[in-house]
Amino acid sequence: MLFKYKATTRDGEERVGTIDAFGVDVAIGALQKRDLIIVSIQPADVLPFYQQVFASFQSVKTKDVVILSRQLATLFEAKVSVLDTFKLLSSETENALLRKSLSEITDDIQSGVPISTAMSKHPAIFSTFFVSLVRSGEESGKLPESFNYLADYLDRQFAIVSKAKSALIYPAFIVVSFLVVMVLMLVLVIPRLAEILTETGQQVPLYTTFVIGLSAFFVNYGIFIVVALLIGAIVLWRFIISDEGKKVISELQLRTPYIGTLYKRFYLSRIADNMDTLITSGVSMIRSLEITGDVVGSDVYKKILLDAVTSVKGGSPLSLALAESKDIPQIMVQMTKIGEETGNLGFVLKTMATFYKREVDNAVDTLVALIEPVMIVFLGVAVGLLLVSVLGPIYNITTGI
Repeated sequence: MLFKYKATTRDGEERVGTIDAFGVDVAIGALQKRDLIIVSIQPADVLPFYQQVFASFQSVKTKDVVILSRQLATLFEAKVSVLDTFKLLSSETENALLRKSLSEITDDIQSGVPISTAMSKHPAIFSTFFVSLVRSGEESGKLPESFNYLADYLDRQFAIVSKAKSALIYPAFIVVSFLVVMVLMLVLVIPRLAEILTETGQQVPLYTTFVIGLSAFFVNYGIFIVVALLIGAIVLWRFIISDEGKKVISELQLRTPYIGTLYKRFYLSRIADNMDTLITSGVSMIRSLEITGDVVGSDVYKKILLDAVTSVKGGSPLSLALAESKDIPQIMVQMTKIGEETGNLGFVLKTMATFYKREVDNAVDTLVALIEPVMIVFLGVAVGLLLVSVLGPIYNITTGI
């Protein structure tokens, strides 16, 4: 249960916030352990049921975290205290889920908990990568720089993912629209045509017979098709989110012609970008590899990075550890080796991240340019065949009258 409280410190400073506890006695005890003198405490207002349901589906977008990181960096650079910074942002943030998390982080900071530890309690919003960079900023005294690094990094990742998603919206819309039209034709138009042809005794071509048979199948077994599709979707989803399913999907992503190359460049860009940001921020090599493995998003590359951790712990240089995998290009291995030998590994990784990001952008642009004409040809042929199968028999009937 959530409680709102007003309290003061031993020095007379006022504290206002919320605390989650099983009951008011537990909440009071928890606040007293923080050495606070309670002025008032009461249950927080409970949202209406429909708002609770809506809130359960709400999420924090990457763009929200980017903006938050920029705001934190700006306020810290302006020498605003940590507590006042989080109080201000928790009251100004529009996203309800993020506002609630920031309020809880503020309470933790009031209790003396470090920012990174408080943020780590909200993994759905702040990833291991994010928390580690904040912890590095706390230890080095460079929190503004850390949050600026995070904002820049998240902005780059958001731009890549958004571009890839945008490239798929148009073809997905066209395919879905075509399927809807086809199903409506098969369920509503073709059965009526079949009745007319049966009444006239008109001979029909083979392709029209096939379309009529397909229509009859949809009409007679439509409910079973829908149920089968739903069951199939559930089974597929459960498989995809399983450990084995994630491995299979990761392999398919990298082995599919052309698409595999695009995914590989995307993951290599993310690896180089993560490693550059972490190492430049003062995180150790081994910890950087572990964190990057957790957030890279591919089981294949996660295993490669965790194997590299073992090799580096054993005394091998990073370049040699990466060279053991066929999914790490030689150019990346060679550039990493140069970075190690010159002491400019962070700069080299940044260069590689920029290179692969440009490669991803070019590949997505090429894919979009390729998809549009292919979709037009495919849909033109499909619609043409459907129209011929419908209009052909009708034309024969009218000419025979």
